[in-house]
Amino acid sequence: MSLVDVTRSATKSERVPPLLIFGVLGVVLVVYFALPFVLFLGRTGSVPVVETLLQTTSRTAVRNSLLTAPVATAIATVFGVPLAYVLARKTFPGKRLVEALVVLPLVVPPVVGGAMLLSVVGRFTPIGAAAAQVGLPLTDSLVGIVLAQTFVAAPFVVITARAGFRSIDERLEQASRSLGCGPIATFRRVSLPLARRAIVAGVILTFSRAIGEFGATMMVAYNPRTIPTRIWVDFIAGGIDAIVPLALALLAVTLVVVATVQRFAGVPTVVEH
Repeated sequence: MSLVDVTRSATKSERVPPLLIFGVLGVVLVVYFALPFVLFLGRTGSVPVVETLLQTTSRTAVRNSLLTAPVATAIATVFGVPLAYVLARKTFPGKRLVEALVVLPLVVPPVVGGAMLLSVVGRFTPIGAAAAQVGLPLTDSLVGIVLAQTFVAAPFVVITARAGFRSIDERLEQASRSLGCGPIATFRRVSLPLARRAIVAGVILTFSRAIGEFGATMMVAYNPRTIPTRIWVDFIAGGIDAIVPLALALLAVTLVVVATVQRFAGVPTVVEH
C-alpha cells in the first residue's frame, strides 16, 4: 500500500465521528442488558404472580430477606465506614494486605466464600459448636444468613466510602483540627457529611448485594429460605415460569430502595468523584 492509499484511508476513517462508533458499541451492550429484562417480564402475563407471592413459602422467603439484608447492611456500614476512612487517610504496614482482603470477597466465587465461612462458623468448628451450645447456631439460621450476606456485600460500602473520603480535600479536615475539633469530631462534622453521597451509594450497593446473595447463603444457611434460595428451589421444581413472582419481588425491592434513596438523598447510581 502506497503512502497515498494510507493517507486516503486515514482521511476516510476521520470522517466517521468517534462518538458515533462509541455510541454504536454502547448500544449493543445496552440492548444486551435490556433484552433479558424485557423477555423475562414478558412471562408475567401467564404466571399467577399475586397468588404465588401469597403462598406461605414465598411470604416466609420475603420476610427472611427483608429481616437479614438490612442487618447485614448495618453491620457492614458500622464496621466498614471507619475502615474505609483509615484506608483513605493512613499509611501503615500491611495496608496493601488489608486492601486485598477487602476486595477478596468480591472476586472469590460466592460458593467458595460460603465454604470458607463454614470452615470458621460450621457446627463442627470451635466457634460454631460454642455458639450452638448457647442456643445461637451460626449455620442454617437467620444469623448464618446475615454472616453470609455480610461477607459478600460488605466490601461495597468499604470501597465506595474510601473513594468518597479520598475525594475530600484534607485541608478541610486540618482546618477543623486547627479550630479545636478532635479527630472524632472532625470525622463526624466534616468527613462524614462531605463523603455522604459516596457512603450512601455504598450502602445501597451493599443492601442490593446482600438481599440478592445466593451462593454463600446456600452454603452457610440453605434453611431458612431467603428469596434467592427459594427462587433456586422453585426453579429446580418448575423452571423459569415458577420463579417469575419471587424474581419480580426481589427486583421490586431493589428498585424501590435505589429510587427512594435517589429521591430523598440525591445519590447517583454511580459514585461521583
